[in-house]
Amino acid sequence: MSQGGQDGAPVANEFPPMLTHGGRYQSFNLYGELFEITLRYQAPVKLIGCGAYGVVCSVKNQETGEMVAMKKIANTFRLRVEAKRTLSEIKLLRFFNHDNIIGIHVIPPPITQDFRDVYIATELMDTDLCQVIIQCHQELTEDHYKYFLYQILGGLKYIHSASVIHRDLKPSNLLVKVADCHLKFCDFGLARQTSVCSVLTEYVVTRWYCAPELLLQCSNYSTAIDIWSVGCIFEELINGRPLFPGLEPLHQLRLITEVLGMPTHEDLGFTLSEVTRMRYMRWLPQFSRRPLESICPKAQPLALELIERMLTFNPLQRITSEQALEHPYLENLHNIADEPVCHEPFSADFERRTLSEGEIKHLIVNEAVSMNPSLGSPSGRSCL
Repeated sequence: MSQGGQDGAPVANEFPPMLTHGGRYQSFNLYGELFEITLRYQAPVKLIGCGAYGVVCSVKNQETGEMVAMKKIANTFRLRVEAKRTLSEIKLLRFFNHDNIIGIHVIPPPITQDFRDVYIATELMDTDLCQVIIQCHQELTEDHYKYFLYQILGGLKYIHSASVIHRDLKPSNLLVKVADCHLKFCDFGLARQTSVCSVLTEYVVTRWYCAPELLLQCSNYSTAIDIWSVGCIFEELINGRPLFPGLEPLHQLRLITEVLGMPTHEDLGFTLSEVTRMRYMRWLPQFSRRPLESICPKAQPLALELIERMLTFNPLQRITSEQALEHPYLENLHNIADEPVCHEPFSADFERRTLSEGEIKHLIVNEAVSMNPSLGSPSGRSCL
């Protein structure tokens, strides 16, 4: 559940919030977008962001006094695939319990049968890693690089241990608290259980951070695609610009090959298709491998070595998150006691079923009700 940028303008409401549904809810207008949430939250302070993912504003939790990010996903059920992604993300974020993964609270709808919009509260962060790279790159030090990478790898170790692949790691999906550089994963709308991914062929991962196996349309991929994304993100963090800013999939493959060199037939073995291997070999010129230090001169030798192990063309030879945490580059941060795993896999049985709109609504309502003890159901993990 991405929060977008954190520099929105303060909200100047012309009218105070209006009480609705017997005084249990309040509605207010936010730049033409109607919000309707419970009285647990005070009217918004500012608009945080808006886009295809929804509209986000900051509100105050009147029970805790803390500010949170309130996201409205309008017309959630207009497209069944989007509704199912929302359900999947809610279930995942409720299941996870890790310091580097965003917390969540689902607002129960006032009418459980006939509602269109879903409201989700998450921890309010200051910015995201994309904005940190753009705005603060010149001020970042080696300690910043290490600490951000350590948190990313620690969160990813936990996610992968739950048999989940994030599938859309990029700087804008990593939220940051400026004061202490605390980082949290968000936007799990494309995340899937590993056992489900073998049959999925839908678009995943923003192209610039997309692993070769996905660009080559290999449906039987693994958690290694997340590691590739981390390698791209870490290089961008140090260098200040994307490593592979492809314009389309073939151009993306060309940029990768220009840096890593032409892969061998063994490197392409993961595609499981001789036709695909031969087609790829014919597509591109025979590039030689470029020294990574010529592309990222600011990086220390150990950082470069770790990037190279993450950006290995063959996913079967790519380093894992657990192995990366043990790399000498992170020696002064690595502590197994601070790198927990999830002790049971995430269950995604609903992903294997064709759900109707009504069934998806019912499952989302169940999640919301279980997180709100005032409705007489047990509380969820989050106290947002």
